[in-house]
Amino acid sequence: MAKQKNRVNVVYSTNPNFNYESNEEPEVETVPPSQQKLYVSLDKKQRKGKAVTLVEGFVGTEDDLKELGKWLKSKCGVGGSVKDGEILIQGDVRDKVVTLLESDGYKVKRKGG
Repeated sequence: MAKQKNRVNVVYSTNPNFNYESNEEPEVETVPPSQQKLYVSLDKKQRKGKAVTLVEGFVGTEDDLKELGKWLKSKCGVGGSVKDGEILIQGDVRDKVVTLLESDGYKVKRKGG
């Protein structure tokens, strides 16, 4: 019964070779760190003047992004979150984040001032 809810535009077909369309997007595979280019910047917008370090450009699954965010937060000793394909780390810890990501094999570029 659950499979029928994912079908788009067709209720029933008598064609035995018919493939149903679905709304599900294919899962993006995580690219190895050496092939990724991450951008690290400082952001204060919409945060009442509080600075956060922003990591953008990760290509991969949401679980791998959350795992990377958790690792960065623990290494920096601060809080943060992962949402909308970005890692937010509390405070201005750009230098530390760039060093950690480069030591883990990522290509890192500082963005902004």
